[in-house]
Amino acid sequence: MEKNNMSNVQKLTFSAMVIAIYVVIVFCTQGFSFGAYQIRIATALYALSYLFPFLVLPLGLANLLSNLIGGMGLLDLIGGFIVGILTAACGVVIRKQKWNKWLLALPIIFIPGLGVATWLSYILKMPYGLMALNLCIGQLIPGICGALLVKVLERVFR
Repeated sequence: MEKNNMSNVQKLTFSAMVIAIYVVIVFCTQGFSFGAYQIRIATALYALSYLFPFLVLPLGLANLLSNLIGGMGLLDLIGGFIVGILTAACGVVIRKQKWNKWLLALPIIFIPGLGVATWLSYILKMPYGLMALNLCIGQLIPGICGALLVKVLERVFR
């Protein structure tokens, strides 16, 4: 299937599958996906917006839904939704600007790392700097995995 020739139904179906995969990954890795120290492997999927720009909103929704598992409240749900959209939108910008695909790792590391720290530091009563450092370190693996995922999938979806 050509990614540029996907019908609206195919895009909707593909979006639903990506949301489901995101939520399942977070559920299976919830032991280290929430809290002050978190490695949220599912955030590597934000890089898919580089190949599939229509995934920006679904990836934000995936983050919102997965935050229901963590139970940190409404602020975490809304903030996660916004962070998800911003991070995925960066993948679209990187593609449109024809920048190196390895740059996909940067928004995956820093937007969730610095953004989520704004409300988690308040909720968990931790200093912002410490929280941001913890989250950015935890996002290193998903950031690199996201860039690798695009490099691999790009060969399949030309």
